[in-house]
Amino acid sequence: MWSAFTMSNTHLRLLMLVLVAAACNACHYGQPARISRRAAAVESCRVTVNWNHVTAVSKTAPTLQVVVNPPLRRGSAIHDRVFQALHGLGADDVRYVPWLPYPKLAVAELEPPAHGKASWDFSLIDPMMEDFMNATAGHSVIINFSTIPQWMWKTRAPVSYPADPNQVDWRYEQGSELVDPSMKQIGDYYARLVSWYTQGGFRDEYGHEHTSGHHYKIPYWEVLNEVDFEHQMTPQFYSHIYDAIVGAIHRVDPKVKFVGMALADPSDEPQFFEYFLNHKNHKPGIPLDMISYHFYASPAADEPPSSWPFTFFNQAERFVTTVRYIQAIRERLSPETDTDADELGAILPGDPQGKLPIANSYWNLCSALYAYLYGNLANLGVQVTGESQLVGYPSQFPSVSMVNWTTGQPNARFWTLKLLHDHFGPGDKLVASQTSLPYIYAQGFITPDGKRAVLLANERNRPFTINIPGAAGGQEEYVDQTTSEQPPAATALSSDTFTLRGFGVAVVTFGSSY
Repeated sequence: MWSAFTMSNTHLRLLMLVLVAAACNACHYGQPARISRRAAAVESCRVTVNWNHVTAVSKTAPTLQVVVNPPLRRGSAIHDRVFQALHGLGADDVRYVPWLPYPKLAVAELEPPAHGKASWDFSLIDPMMEDFMNATAGHSVIINFSTIPQWMWKTRAPVSYPADPNQVDWRYEQGSELVDPSMKQIGDYYARLVSWYTQGGFRDEYGHEHTSGHHYKIPYWEVLNEVDFEHQMTPQFYSHIYDAIVGAIHRVDPKVKFVGMALADPSDEPQFFEYFLNHKNHKPGIPLDMISYHFYASPAADEPPSSWPFTFFNQAERFVTTVRYIQAIRERLSPETDTDADELGAILPGDPQGKLPIANSYWNLCSALYAYLYGNLANLGVQVTGESQLVGYPSQFPSVSMVNWTTGQPNARFWTLKLLHDHFGPGDKLVASQTSLPYIYAQGFITPDGKRAVLLANERNRPFTINIPGAAGGQEEYVDQTTSEQPPAATALSSDTFTLRGFGVAVVTFGSSY
């Protein structure tokens, strides 16, 4: 009897697991769940905010990075729409990165000077830089021409580049030893580059004048990109290059501030922070204004989409822990140095070429991920949280895009950034906030003018009933799978209780009577 009873209960449990799995599969990405006549009740989550307990004062600007690629060139089908969106966002500290896959769009001197002639050419580079600076006019920017001319590196043979500026070439960047170990050559290159954009031009290696007419104000210059990967730099080697470039640029424009490192994998590189942030490892007078590093959630190649939310937020939680350690190192060695997490997002298996199609709900998952990271990094005192990247497309990391690469219409990732940018920023007070469910993220804010708001992010692809005491009479603005590629929607709240849909991001602002 006992054996039979145990077996029957085992079968019952197995049957229940099968039924639960079937229900989860019905909620697969892009597939609406089939609601039966006896559908399970929506889970409830209570959000508790202690408005009197300030945990931090935000220094954090929500922003993004713009990576140079052909769809941003004038004449492309999406050029106008994309730059219009960037202008309408109005973000500060936007990062602009011409980089290695498109040498003709990123490197201003592709051939070494020889026989009295230099190869400086900005004809393909200037149009995008001009459009970017116009779109961000009135706002601070971070410029990073991250690709060093390949002829400055020792290689077995000269490294070629495509004649077509739109052709992707991942082989351009090679070598780990500079031709000029004094690093004067690389410093001079960046000094001329900055002079072109801030001083109206420069004199080349042979004394010939090159006039641009540009007099942009560039508040921040980031020195190279993902140096732990590109050219396999050590902390010592990179710090020497940083000093050479910073010193040379400062002689051209002493008002420029600098961002260092831009590490691809900060959790694996504690020695970079320990070495670079120690002022003893730099020449006298070299500033350490800001450091930067990146985070991308990424599932395994054989991982089903239904498990991506678990992977993304588990990885994000570990990244937040890494940031906490980095902040401690920074505070010990160089407390005056700011922090820029300037590439935040997710990368799917198959990139950079991309495995298409990408379900629309994926963009909402990434939106919830960014909202989660923004709130957590604001609590840790990070100054800049840059969502990555404005335009991606097949061959250029399509899973990272913030717009539809066919139409230029912003997707949910962009609109979530807009939602955060319009409500939160430096000077906000962050207050103690709790939720009754671990997969609903909530953070309360009190803005400098006294307004109270709660940021919510749903880490799961199913709806939840949210209860926030005092929310009645306020407003909910949200981005979810129903808003798709449209701007955030808004609804007045007549109750403390409302629904947060799967992967939804919402900002609940309280009424003036609260």
